[in-house]
Amino acid sequence: MTGDAPDSRLIRSLDRTGRKAVAAVEEVGNAGILVVESLYWLILGPRIRQPVRLDAVINQMMEIGIFAIPIIAMMAATIGVMLAIQGIHTLRIFGAETKVTVGIALSVVREFAPLITGILVAGRSGSALAARIGSMKTNQEIDALHVMGINPVRFLVAPALIACLIMVPALTFFSHVSGLLAAGLYVNLELKISLAAYFDQVVDALSAGDLLHGLSKSLIFAVLIAVIGVVNGASVTGGAEGVGKATTRAVVQSISAIIVTDMLFVFAVTR
Repeated sequence: MTGDAPDSRLIRSLDRTGRKAVAAVEEVGNAGILVVESLYWLILGPRIRQPVRLDAVINQMMEIGIFAIPIIAMMAATIGVMLAIQGIHTLRIFGAETKVTVGIALSVVREFAPLITGILVAGRSGSALAARIGSMKTNQEIDALHVMGINPVRFLVAPALIACLIMVPALTFFSHVSGLLAAGLYVNLELKISLAAYFDQVVDALSAGDLLHGLSKSLIFAVLIAVIGVVNGASVTGGAEGVGKATTRAVVQSISAIIVTDMLFVFAVTR
């Protein structure tokens, strides 16, 4: 008996690891299916007289984008000022603090604006999406949609995905403007560089590729936020407690996926 105990623990550990690995692969597969089905209903839905509802898309755009403008503006402005403060402090060592604009422009547009926007939308809208779908599942509302002949992906998932694909890049661009403007105001106060001269330097430092770099990442983040929120919401079990766990899990997974994807994206495009 004592000799079998270590083997039993090893078998149980391997069993748990295998089950978790299979569950992870299944979630990735479900996410891919959701994206494909959403595109199917978006493209072919009108042909079979089952289009994605425009009012649902607009409502999701309002929730994801318009209502998030204040927090996005505040956080982007804060990040811009922080970059200006740290950049001036660092470059002053070399007597090159007037070159801080280049670092601010590239940092905000290529990295910080897309990343902060993605994280905020994941925490705000991704969690709400997971909670809404999880609550509908526990209340058997998704089963009711099936009974009524309404495809849940067309009714629930496609509008959220389309809204994310539109609003996350739009919020990212708004974050660019907010962050650069706030940084410019601080540079104006600290270095006495006018806003006109500051933005001339910003335009000279940036290229269309830099702007596309940040916006391209925001599109990937949008898909991750929507799909992870839906997958976690659809996997809810155990009533209200399960909804809370799924919501927390959706936020953690979304933010983790955004950060890892950002690292891989930067590594791939800068090689």
